[in-house]
Amino acid sequence: MREYLLTLCITAAVTYLLTGPVRKFAIVAGAMPEIRARDVHREPTPRLGGIAMFFGLCAGLLVAAHLENLNEVFSSSNEPRALLSGAALIWLIGVLDDKFEIDALIKLGGQMIAAGVMVMQGLTILWLPVPGVGLVALTQWQGTLLTVALVVITINAVNFVDGLDGLAAGMVCIAAAAFFMYAYRIWYGYGLEAAAPATLFSAILMGMCLGFLPHNMHPARIFMGDSGSMLIGLVLAAGAISITGQVDPDAMNLYSERATVHQTVPVYIPLLLPLTIIAVPAADLVLAIVRRTWRGQSPFAADRGHLHHRLLEIGHSHSRAVLIMYFWSALIAFGALAYSVKSASMWIVLGIVFLSFIGLVLLLLPRFTPRAPRWAEAFVPPRYRRRAVLEPVPATAYMAGEEPQPDAGRPRVGAGVSGVNGATAIGSRAHLDRREAESSR
Repeated sequence: MREYLLTLCITAAVTYLLTGPVRKFAIVAGAMPEIRARDVHREPTPRLGGIAMFFGLCAGLLVAAHLENLNEVFSSSNEPRALLSGAALIWLIGVLDDKFEIDALIKLGGQMIAAGVMVMQGLTILWLPVPGVGLVALTQWQGTLLTVALVVITINAVNFVDGLDGLAAGMVCIAAAAFFMYAYRIWYGYGLEAAAPATLFSAILMGMCLGFLPHNMHPARIFMGDSGSMLIGLVLAAGAISITGQVDPDAMNLYSERATVHQTVPVYIPLLLPLTIIAVPAADLVLAIVRRTWRGQSPFAADRGHLHHRLLEIGHSHSRAVLIMYFWSALIAFGALAYSVKSASMWIVLGIVFLSFIGLVLLLLPRFTPRAPRWAEAFVPPRYRRRAVLEPVPATAYMAGEEPQPDAGRPRVGAGVSGVNGATAIGSRAHLDRREAESSR
């Protein structure tokens, strides 16, 4: 575990430190497109954040190759080299798209070529675990087509969800964390060395996202662009392909006679978990394709109908929309992970149902602003603090369009708060003193 944590930290540090210089380079290179109709941000923001993420990936693989307990992954498997080859190709296509806006079909072809490069180097689905049957071997063409399809779907799902500051990086980081725990359990708990590459890929992917998020949270100073979204989508797909199509589930003793339906669920987890970690982006992808084809548009035509756009339309703020998407991604991914560990526990099912209810309540209350308790106000943004009692400010000042003085908003005990724009109905202290002086004349 220490080697994985070290790899994660090195990847995050390299990504974080390089994002600042990459931002300056993007500004100089002119990778700051004009604001489009579907964009949410209001000012031109540089792209090319994927450059820093790619070098973070390279640093993570380089460090892991020199660690004692992880270098066996490179000596016994060609999957890390296959990942690096495919990532380099998809990253180059993304950089060109961030700068020159290449056609969507060209990007789709590049994604398929990158997936094909990984297949040629051994990162492919060799078989499928079928409950009750065992392993079903795939022919070379079947494995290649299934691998390419999974890579293309994952890349475009992550790319489609990249519409708000910090959304794609955060959701992929959550998915990678859940997948890391699942892969590490298979590798360490069952002693299956074939799960080690997927565990390493997940740790590096978490580092890439965590290192980039501080620069990308709202208001974002830089976007990852297609060079970043397609890159992390490919790394996420590579981990799913590695553990689904090359780890033998029979060694985990999953296939056995079951008496009830809920006891058979763990058998399906190797098939379901790679899908649950991208459930929200995949749902957004499917809805976008159906919506655009129904309107007679191209499936690749951009619009403002994504899930995060709908959250903004019903009244959620930018930050809350991102947090809601985080919540649902974590609930689905970690819910499936918990159920795979102990499916017979009714508490896990009840917990998932309860959290789903909470998520629906938050989803349907866009204007509800929670207030932090007094002791926690110093640790939360000002909008979540309890409304302070302000010093009275003349209502006439607000009516005349004047800005209140800096001292006018300090808390004062015993002063009521009401009136126009937060101004009080009574006048300020100076105004009261002037009235008393006039009445005494």
